[in-house]
Amino acid sequence: MKLCDYLAQEWKPALGCTEPASIALAAANAASMCTGNVRSVRLVCDPRMYKNCYAVGIPHSGGESGLLWAAAIGAHLSDPTCGLEGFRQVTPAILAAAGALLDTGQVSVEVDPSQRDLLVDCRVARSEGSGRAVIELEHARLVRLEANGEVRPLPTSGVDTAADNVRGLRKELAYMPFPDMIEIATNVDSSSAELLTEGVKLNVEIAQHGLSHFPRRFFQMMGDDSVTRLSRLVCAGVFSRMSGDDYTVMTLAASGNKGITVAVPLFQWGEDNGHPKDRIHEALALACLVTSATTHNLGTLSAVCGCSNAAGIGLAAGLVHLEGGDAEHVSLAMNNMVGNVTGMICDGAKIGCAMKTMTSVDAAFRSAALALSGIGIPETDGIIGKDGKESLWNLGRIARIGMTSTDSEILKIMQEKLRG
Repeated sequence: MKLCDYLAQEWKPALGCTEPASIALAAANAASMCTGNVRSVRLVCDPRMYKNCYAVGIPHSGGESGLLWAAAIGAHLSDPTCGLEGFRQVTPAILAAAGALLDTGQVSVEVDPSQRDLLVDCRVARSEGSGRAVIELEHARLVRLEANGEVRPLPTSGVDTAADNVRGLRKELAYMPFPDMIEIATNVDSSSAELLTEGVKLNVEIAQHGLSHFPRRFFQMMGDDSVTRLSRLVCAGVFSRMSGDDYTVMTLAASGNKGITVAVPLFQWGEDNGHPKDRIHEALALACLVTSATTHNLGTLSAVCGCSNAAGIGLAAGLVHLEGGDAEHVSLAMNNMVGNVTGMICDGAKIGCAMKTMTSVDAAFRSAALALSGIGIPETDGIIGKDGKESLWNLGRIARIGMTSTDSEILKIMQEKLRG
């Protein structure tokens, strides 16, 4: 595996939360199959897509949020080739048309509880025909297009044509020994370094902007030590993104929040403490690789918080490498994280994710510091394995099997709230 090939799959820009962006992408593709005024939008999705779109803000929408708005707006977007940055096309006229459609009750969503993987199945009826688009497994993996019930060829741009490769790549990383992963991370070519730098720049920009959302007391009560400042900065970036602010972010393993959680504190800590640029790039690369490996165990959308249980673990690994640790120290840091943050639920994408990312950043620094001192939670404790790799597999069992009923109950609560 080459780092440049990995980054091409897992380090990608997106505008707004990737779940509503995925719904809008499906709606835009469905609408492109016919012409005329949009008359209705019908959406079927998996439970976790529903959960992650329930309350998250939509860029350029004037503060609107949720699945229905994402679908209604998407059906009025003129260019589906924009992929997960489609919300950049939103205009006042599109918002007005989407709002009118919602006011007449012509946008609906149905949850398919049998779907365990990502699914967005969108049908758009227009005055001169109908269209359908289906996305599966990954946020931009378009697998089916129909026009008036007839299958049509898939587009060549704006969709993820290599999503199957992504899953294979994550699986490969999940089985890869830490020394091999570190070897990949320490071979950062110039193009990979440039791409990593671009992602850091995007994610630091939204984090700096996000600080403007918070009052003075938020800064005064928390103190000003280095780790607190960095966790606060990550919190601000995620808060801004979940609010729907117009900032493109660099996603990691299909999540902008993961990208912010990993990139911002690693880069800033490295810069603040005088680490060489090359070392910072290596640490960021390792953090990304570990985050993708953990995402394989959890699933693209999970019952547990991916920022804490994937990005937080990746951040801990990156911090260990940045500070001179080896594969054994990385493994100890993994055990410390799994023994700490496992079980933090995912109750959808929303501004509350910002507080969870603060917790994960703080935990990552503590886990790395302990690991670099030779201290790790032993395998005799709870779900901790004989090494970090086994601990990640155990974490995956908790998320995929043990928390299934928890995820179902979360969905019920959210649906009850939506019905009012």
